[in-house]
Amino acid sequence: MSSGVAVNPECLDQYNALKLKKASKYIIFKINDDNTEIVVEKKSDSQNYEDFLNDLPETACRWAVYDLEFEKEGAGKRNKICFFSWSPDDAKIKAKMVFASSKDALRRSLVGIATEIQGTDSSEVAYEVVLDKASRGA
Repeated sequence: MSSGVAVNPECLDQYNALKLKKASKYIIFKINDDNTEIVVEKKSDSQNYEDFLNDLPETACRWAVYDLEFEKEGAGKRNKICFFSWSPDDAKIKAKMVFASSKDALRRSLVGIATEIQGTDSSEVAYEVVLDKASRGA
C-alpha cells in the first residue's frame, strides 16, 4: 500500500551527488509537515558515524542513506550505501503508519542501495551491527 506521499526531486539529486560525487557522507530524509512529500532534512560530510546517529531523532521517524566505508580483509577498502529506516519505539503511531507506507516510494527511487537497515532503537543501528550487515558479501 502506498500513502500517496511524493518524493521531492531534491531527494534524488542529493542521493546521486552522494553516490556519484561523494558530495556528502549521509543524507537524512523526512516527511514534510503536511504529509505530502518526502524531503531532505539534512546532509552532512561528517566522517564520524556518531554524528550520523545523533542526527536521528529519538521520537520521530526518518530515512537515511549513509556511505559506509570499511576494510574487507584480503580485499581492501569497500564502500556500501546503506539505506536506513529509522522508526523509534517512541514515535507516534500515526507517524509510524504514514512512514511505513511511504517507504517504498523513496526506496524504489534510490538506485544502488547495497544494504538496508531497519532501526527502532540505537542497538539496531550501532556501527558494528551495520558494518556486519554491509560487509557480508562485500
